[in-house]
Amino acid sequence: MQFLLLIYIDEGLLQALPSDEYDRLMHDCLVHADALQAQGTLVIAQKLAPVASARTLRVRQDQARITDGPFAETHELLAGFNLINADDHEHAMQIARQFPWSRFGSIEVRPLADMDAERERVGACLGATAAT
Repeated sequence: MQFLLLIYIDEGLLQALPSDEYDRLMHDCLVHADALQAQGTLVIAQKLAPVASARTLRVRQDQARITDGPFAETHELLAGFNLINADDHEHAMQIARQFPWSRFGSIEVRPLADMDAERERVGACLGATAAT
């Protein structure tokens, strides 16, 4: 099974860290991620650009509205993600616990949905053409 670890950070807690401690945490996290990738557990990991660079699109009644920043007011902001392979939800939680970021926010562990089953359900199988 695949799971997405969504890493949310309270920027205030992270900014309160001395820079050398942050650098040590990031170094250890990257080394750990490399090890997980080498064993086939980690598919991809990515840090997001600062939230100030985000833009949010909403379409309501055929009207598009674009706003700067994240879509929700919150203390914890989405900072990155890891896509992992795990046996089950508990195994995914064990992997999430190995990363330090939950001390500065939270890590949401969410299984990926079966998109092949969804494609089949709605008749959008690969290679099928859209009806016009």
